[in-house]
Amino acid sequence: MGSNGKILILKLHKKRLSLLISGNRILAARAQQEAAVTLGDIYIGKVQSISPNISAAFVDLGGRNLTFLPITDAASAFVLNRKPDGSLKAGDELLVQVTKEPMKTKLAGVTTKLSLSGQYTVVGIKPKGSKDGVQVSAKLDAAKHAHFRELEELKQISGRFRLIVRTNAGTLDGEDALLEEARFLADTLAHILEITPSRTCYSCLYRNKPDYVSFVTNAYRTEYEEVITDLPEVYETLLEPCRKADISLRLYEDSLLPLYKLYSVEQRLQELTDKKVWLKSGGYLVIEPTEALISIDVNTGKYESGKDREETFYRINREAAEMIAVHLRARNLSGMILVDFINLKSRERETALLEYMRELLKKDPIPARALDMTALGLMELTRKKVAPSLAEQLRSQ
Repeated sequence: MGSNGKILILKLHKKRLSLLISGNRILAARAQQEAAVTLGDIYIGKVQSISPNISAAFVDLGGRNLTFLPITDAASAFVLNRKPDGSLKAGDELLVQVTKEPMKTKLAGVTTKLSLSGQYTVVGIKPKGSKDGVQVSAKLDAAKHAHFRELEELKQISGRFRLIVRTNAGTLDGEDALLEEARFLADTLAHILEITPSRTCYSCLYRNKPDYVSFVTNAYRTEYEEVITDLPEVYETLLEPCRKADISLRLYEDSLLPLYKLYSVEQRLQELTDKKVWLKSGGYLVIEPTEALISIDVNTGKYESGKDREETFYRINREAAEMIAVHLRARNLSGMILVDFINLKSRERETALLEYMRELLKKDPIPARALDMTALGLMELTRKKVAPSLAEQLRSQ
């Protein structure tokens, strides 16, 4: 797929790791979480209480699994034990899907806007009042937009459900795999809605696929050429999805040189937990997560300045921006992020740096944005919280 990248799935220190690597760098990583609820699971939950001051409802999924539901989801709630009226009340039984894993002291997040994701498409419940029509990833060109929107079978599915064609669809030579997947997801979602009225509260109606399957299918196909695992059970689970998506899958079986040693996994993970990150120019970053936000400081370090200090600082800042984008994704850092770049006197260059950061963040599969420069000259970034940071995943029991 035009890349020498690889996805590795292996065990290290009793944790199953999914790693997207390219060259000597980890681009994305996931450590297995033994959570009671996992991303994508669909339940019949019960509203325990409403908290107007934080615009949220607390929904019990059973087994001490309390979750957080934004009150804005009330309008689309599929309430089972009374006639829906666009509001939520304590005691309501409703369909919810896990959208965020529990993090530290924060509860797992859920939504009433159900959707199922595949490699090429997403099929979900249509919002009330929305128009029919196939939605296509903004990262695909105009020709592919027009092509996918005119596929008759996709148009039929979009009449029943919300349908999104993902960026990965742009790597396909034909439509067969995409159409097969869209049919399967639509049929699965229709089945969930059909059986819901006959199920009791706290039932789990849909278990999402294992985390490593999602890791493979959600990665951009342009970033890797094969999946390698030394775990036979993982290999067996991935055989069918990889066959359908035409992904090369290999079972690694060299007992003398374990897979984690072959790819220096421990060393690479250590680099992703160090505070200091060196740049090729001799400058460096200091990345410090706190409870409230993540601070990143850019320093000139060993860089020997030439005659034009402004040009030198701008070049280091651009290199730092590239490395920041890499590490936000690889470390799965999220929430509010403040970056203290090397001060630039030129407002034009400061604006150019902000625009460059915005372009870099567009490549992140998780929604991330560069908002603006603060009054103190810090660049403010945000990245959507979906799962704990890599450091938290590695520390968890």
